[in-house]
Amino acid sequence: MSVNAEASNRVVAAPASGAKSRKKGLFSELKRNRVLYAMFIPIAVYFIIFAYIPMAGIIMAFKDFNYRDGIFGSPWNGFANFEYFFKSGKAFLVTRNTIIYNVIFLTCYTVFSILAAVFISEITRKWFKKISQTMMFLPYFISWVTVSAFVYNFLNYEYGIVNKMLAHFSIAPLDIYSNTSYWYFLLPFLYVWKWVGYGSVLYLAAIVGIDQEVYEAATIDGATRFQKITRITLPLLKPTMIILILLGLGRIMRGEFDMFYQLIGNNGTLMDATDIIDTLAFRSLVGSADFGMASAVGVYQSVLTLIIILTANWLVRRYDKDQALF
Repeated sequence: MSVNAEASNRVVAAPASGAKSRKKGLFSELKRNRVLYAMFIPIAVYFIIFAYIPMAGIIMAFKDFNYRDGIFGSPWNGFANFEYFFKSGKAFLVTRNTIIYNVIFLTCYTVFSILAAVFISEITRKWFKKISQTMMFLPYFISWVTVSAFVYNFLNYEYGIVNKMLAHFSIAPLDIYSNTSYWYFLLPFLYVWKWVGYGSVLYLAAIVGIDQEVYEAATIDGATRFQKITRITLPLLKPTMIILILLGLGRIMRGEFDMFYQLIGNNGTLMDATDIIDTLAFRSLVGSADFGMASAVGVYQSVLTLIIILTANWLVRRYDKDQALF
C-alpha cells in the first residue's frame, strides 16, 4: 500500500516539478535577454495598437453600418455585403488585375534588384559605386504624387514633352490616358524604377556577407568573373531571394494603391485594365460611404492573402524546410 502511495505521489509531483522548471526556464530566459525583450516592447505595443485592436472592426463587413448605432451597435446583415460585392461584377475583375499586376511587379522587382546588386558588387571604383547606388536609391524617396506629375507632363497628349518630340519628327502622338495597352508596360516600368534601388540594397547586403575566400578559391581554379556570378553569387543569394519573395507574396493581394490611384485616378477609360482591390474599396468608401462594402472587400482581400502565403510557405517547406518562413 505504501509503495503504491509513494508511486502516486511521484506521478503527481512530476508535472508540478516540470511546470516549475519551465517557469524557471522562462524567467531565466527573460533575465538573460532582458535587453532584447525591452527593445521588443515598443514594437509589440505598436502592433497591438495599430494592427490587433483595429481587427475588431472586421465585424463591419457583416453589418449594415450606420452612424447612429456605430460599429458595434449597427444591425447584422450576415453576408449581404459580400453578396453585393460579388454580384456587382467587379470581384473577379479587380482580383484578376491585382494578382496579375503584383505577380509582374514581384517578378520584375526580384530580377532587376538581383541584377543591380550583382552589377554594383562587381564595380571596382568606389566613387562610381557610391554614385550608382545613390542614383538608383533616389527614386525610393519620391512620392507617387510627384511621379504622377512627371508622367503627366512627359506623356500628356497635347503638350507633353515626349509628344512634342514625336511631333517634331512627324510621328503620331501617344495618347496613354485613352489607351489601356500602354499601362501594361508603363506601370511595371515605374514600379521597378522606384523600388529597384531599395531591393538592390537588400541583395547587395547578402552579397557582401558571402565569404570572400570562396571567390579567391574560384580565382585560383581559373574561374572567370561570369562563372563566379553564376556558380557562387546567384546560388548563395537563393535563401535571401526565397525569403523576400515569400514576404512579397504577403502583399500579392494588396496592390500599390498610391501608384494606381495617383497615376490612374478615376479615369473610366482605364478602369477595367487598372482597377485593383484597393482602389475599389477606396471608391466604395469615399464615393458612396458604404463602410460595410469596403470592409467586406478588405476581409476578402486578407483571406486570399493568408491562403496565398500559407500555400507558398507549404510549397517551400516541401522543397527545403530551412528556407520556409514558418
